[in-house]
Amino acid sequence: MPATTEAKARKTGTRRRNKADVQPQAEPQSTAPAETEVPEAKARKTGTRRRNKADVEPQAEPAGTEVTETAPKAEAAETDMIEPAAEAEAKPEPQAAEPVAEPEAAAEPEAEAETAGPEPGTLVEVKAERPAEVSFRVDRADFAQAVAWVAKSLPVRPSVPVLTGIRIDVIRDRMELCAYDYESSAKAALPVDGDGEVSLLLPGKILSEITNALPHRMVDIDVKGTKVVMTSGDAVFTLMSMPVEDYPTLPKAPQAVGTVDAAEFAKAVAQVAVAASKDDTLAMLGGVHVTADGGKLTLATTDRYRLTVRELAWTPPTPDFTAEIMIPARTLSPTAKAFTGDGMVELAFPGEGDEAGLAGLAAGDRHTTTRLLDPQFIDYQNLLPTEFCNEVDVSVAALTAAVKRVALVAERETPIRLAFDSGWVRIEAGTGDEAHGVEKLPVEWSGDRFEVAFNHRYLLDALDVVGSPKARLRLTSATTAELLVPVNAGGEIDPAYVHLLMPIRLS
Repeated sequence: MPATTEAKARKTGTRRRNKADVQPQAEPQSTAPAETEVPEAKARKTGTRRRNKADVEPQAEPAGTEVTETAPKAEAAETDMIEPAAEAEAKPEPQAAEPVAEPEAAAEPEAEAETAGPEPGTLVEVKAERPAEVSFRVDRADFAQAVAWVAKSLPVRPSVPVLTGIRIDVIRDRMELCAYDYESSAKAALPVDGDGEVSLLLPGKILSEITNALPHRMVDIDVKGTKVVMTSGDAVFTLMSMPVEDYPTLPKAPQAVGTVDAAEFAKAVAQVAVAASKDDTLAMLGGVHVTADGGKLTLATTDRYRLTVRELAWTPPTPDFTAEIMIPARTLSPTAKAFTGDGMVELAFPGEGDEAGLAGLAAGDRHTTTRLLDPQFIDYQNLLPTEFCNEVDVSVAALTAAVKRVALVAERETPIRLAFDSGWVRIEAGTGDEAHGVEKLPVEWSGDRFEVAFNHRYLLDALDVVGSPKARLRLTSATTAELLVPVNAGGEIDPAYVHLLMPIRLS
């Protein structure tokens, strides 16, 4: 008991001395300069610190040990002065009611701020506990077609992860979907039943697979923050939205300058795109050269071993309109094919004031843009032969089937030989020492024996896109270019399409 009384006395004395140090204004002050008071204040504070430490942690000192009054360095005294002050503020006197009331008063403005939302410019703009909730309904068939349309522009090897996504923007009763790979873009729009607004970026490949597999019912889409739930009948799929703010801005398409029949355009592109090279080392070989001259469009491609040329009519903005562009075949071919049943296709060539090197195609609510290649192209008119030693009409279906059967024994680059003689054409591949295949077909041939060899893949490509039941082979020699042209029902050739094949020289 006496020890306890003595400790209380020491603590009481310490507290009184602390108050005297913290609030020196309560004591009478002399008129001496402040410099003479600093040493005395430091001495009092140093003594107070040591006594406080001894009271708070008495167990750390052995019994009977006396603390020596050694003057600390000035820097240590400054540090020690801050720590007791913080402790004194953290532990207020129990009889003071103000500190108890202050936290309650501070909690009220915080609740008001929570209700009113964050201030503009704060780091937290959207709270996770309060996600945006939007619900809308869309027709499954329209949704699947729109997703399939834009998915064709998804890059195979994206430069950034967000390019693998399809962006979806819903504004009240309209949905817009788009995909972009910095070379080409695709956009589609369709009506929805809803009145909300939301922007999403969903994984493109899996979204395309899901929409294609959904039951043939209406699709309900519920958006809760970054979670997107698609429900169709008993099928429910949940996807997480990617960061839509990181998605690049799509380029603006140039103004449309003319229209062309969608089915005719798709057929023309298919006939020429087959001869475009898949190798990107030379841009000219991988593009479709498009020339507009008045009311005529001319498409041409070449990979150095074959050449295709196709002409078709279109509606230009003016009768004397001319233009020359080079569109990548890998972009134009699937786009034109998708436009087949859309009636008319709008063509947009770059003009004055438009973004340089950009062309566009549109039909209905579907749009696409593509970067253009260098329009430089070969002077192919000088490569097309005008004189022939013989011509022969063949059935496209029969010749295609025979070439496919005989080519079973041919390696990838092994030529297939065609020998014309006395009303027959002999199709042969391989040699007698190895695998060998032969088949004969009847043809109208009245000239001398003629033999020519082709790469069988190139010959099959030409027969596949000729676009008529019969085709005419216009032959020159075994070492110069041969032509394959379509023949109409009246037995006349169609000059709008020419497929030139370079033969393989036989040893």
